[in-house]
Amino acid sequence: MSHIVLEGVTKSFTTDQPVVKDLDLKIDPGEFVVLLGPSGCGKTTTLRIIAGLEKVTSGQVYIDDRPVTNLAPRHRDVAMVFQNYALYPHLNVYDNITFGLKARKFPKKEIRKRVVTTAQILGLESYLNRKPKHLSGGERQRVALGRAMVRNPKAFLMDEPLSNLDAKLRLQMRIELLKLHQELQVTTIYVTHDQIEALTLGERLVVMKDGVVQQIGDPFTIYNRPANMYVASFIGSPPMNLFDVKVVSYDGGLYLKADGISLKVPKSMCHIEQYVNRSVVLGLRPEDITDKETVRPTSTGILTTATVRVVEPMGSHELLYASIGKQDFAASISAGTEPFNRYNMAGQKIDLLFHLEKLHLFDRKTELAIINP
Repeated sequence: MSHIVLEGVTKSFTTDQPVVKDLDLKIDPGEFVVLLGPSGCGKTTTLRIIAGLEKVTSGQVYIDDRPVTNLAPRHRDVAMVFQNYALYPHLNVYDNITFGLKARKFPKKEIRKRVVTTAQILGLESYLNRKPKHLSGGERQRVALGRAMVRNPKAFLMDEPLSNLDAKLRLQMRIELLKLHQELQVTTIYVTHDQIEALTLGERLVVMKDGVVQQIGDPFTIYNRPANMYVASFIGSPPMNLFDVKVVSYDGGLYLKADGISLKVPKSMCHIEQYVNRSVVLGLRPEDITDKETVRPTSTGILTTATVRVVEPMGSHELLYASIGKQDFAASISAGTEPFNRYNMAGQKIDLLFHLEKLHLFDRKTELAIINP
């Protein structure tokens, strides 16, 4: 197991805005870290910098305290798994997996031993003589993983390896990747724009935007205590609801007010006097806005009337898209014995419970979190 450190890493392809800017990151031995963000945020470039496929404009990269910033990829002892599998179509599974070992002139006996072990772990024993065209997408991805594993590298670098698979295969491969990591405990850096992959796979997430790290933390922290509005609105499906409100002091308490909204701030969160008479952004996740029958034992919920726009049946619950005044939001409604009629509900009024113990507040100017639950 190896640790990887990036210090002040910046990468620019032109004189314009750098695609990665002043990135500091330490990855512990055996850790599974996910670089998460939309297309163009710099996550794949960061991975390629670690692999040695891109040169840094400034900064340093270390693997096991060894500076590798100027080393060629073959001298870094890391293995990369690509989005498009990158298998040789004219070679069978065995030869695809062993290609790198043969190029490094490993003994045939050692090659055979490694392939047998890797194939057993990945369930590829019966596929070794097949060509890639005779494999499913999930099987091809396992071959790509096997080619990386057989080298026993210091780290796995994975660039959106599941994005070409359908939903069912992605779920299966996520489970396989988790089992694989638990068994091998190899340091892994995984790039994705899929937040579900990130939350389910990563021990730590690195959320990026425009080449800048927005927040680093475990999945629970990233989801429940976002550092800013960008992280709050990017993580979650549907994402966190954001309401423009004004902090008002009234009748000995603080209220968040907007057209159709009047929410009393819980006493435990009343340390925001400096924002009185100022506009802020209220954040609540859809699961924290529910129908009035969904009462939680510790809830400080407040009923608010909204207008239904669209209903999405999700099986275990209903997603309700509604509006209060000019502000649209999503709510999670219990799935009753009789489902909502998604067409008849449109335009109707409904009372919804805002669970304020899950309240988030963000500064309107800086977009940084003021309050997290």
